[in-house]
Amino acid sequence: MNPPRPFKIPRSVLVVIHTPALDVLLIERADKPGFWQSVTGSLDAEDEALDTTARREVAEETGITTGTLRDWQLQNVYEIYPVWRHRYAPGVTHNTEHVFGLTVAAGTPVVLNPREHLAQVWLPWREAADRCFSPSNAEAILQLPRFIRPTTA
Repeated sequence: MNPPRPFKIPRSVLVVIHTPALDVLLIERADKPGFWQSVTGSLDAEDEALDTTARREVAEETGITTGTLRDWQLQNVYEIYPVWRHRYAPGVTHNTEHVFGLTVAAGTPVVLNPREHLAQVWLPWREAADRCFSPSNAEAILQLPRFIRPTTA
């Protein structure tokens, strides 16, 4: 018998994975088909560094272990969707999300964790923002040009 799973920590990362030309990787949630997003994930421990969480989540969800990670020094506080609130301690209704960007080479292979995601797509940044189900994720993608100077392939 497995021990009870601890509650999720209401601090997380959002990692916008993109190429230098500003194509953005989106992944489709397995538990909510049709919900497209960037990599997200909660800290595993209160003392886990945010950049460690970001790299761990990217590797777990996409298999990507290379690229340049940058803390955008942005955070979003949002209400946790009721469908996912049971994962948190009773009374926890809001999460603080820290935004990172990860620049990878065009053609970087993606290997999805099938328990978490069904499909992946690379889209130009504006199209990617339009496809996201999460308003904070869409807004983060719209901020991408502020942090990265686009290049042409």
